[in-house]
Amino acid sequence: MYEHPKQHPMRTSFNIPDAVVEEFDQVWQDEGLDNRSRAVREAMQEYIESHSRLEDLSEDVIALVAFDYRHHEVIGELHGVQHDYQDVILNTSHTHQGEWCLESLFCQGAGERVRELTYRLRDFDGVNRVKIMVIRDN
Repeated sequence: MYEHPKQHPMRTSFNIPDAVVEEFDQVWQDEGLDNRSRAVREAMQEYIESHSRLEDLSEDVIALVAFDYRHHEVIGELHGVQHDYQDVILNTSHTHQGEWCLESLFCQGAGERVRELTYRLRDFDGVNRVKIMVIRDN
């Protein structure tokens, strides 16, 4: 679990598209948070916790890995990655949304392999988001 640091907060800057910032601001304001800094801290904590859960996957997992991507930019490479992990991918589903595609992979097997697959998918510039939902972790 994330613990608050004992040191003074660090001031930093990020390059984020205006549309993302506007949407983020709307979300934290709708939730009634005090300010953007608080919302960013909470988002970072959630990211850290999500990563920690992924790192702690056990030997045998059942998981759904979903990701969206620009079809024409990465489809060949993505199919290659999926073939590399066919030992844990049981089923795939593909949906077209304009120039974007949404793919879901139903996985079962070694947690380490599912984690590696998730990280490989995140390596592509043409992939927007990769989300994993662990259904069972034994």
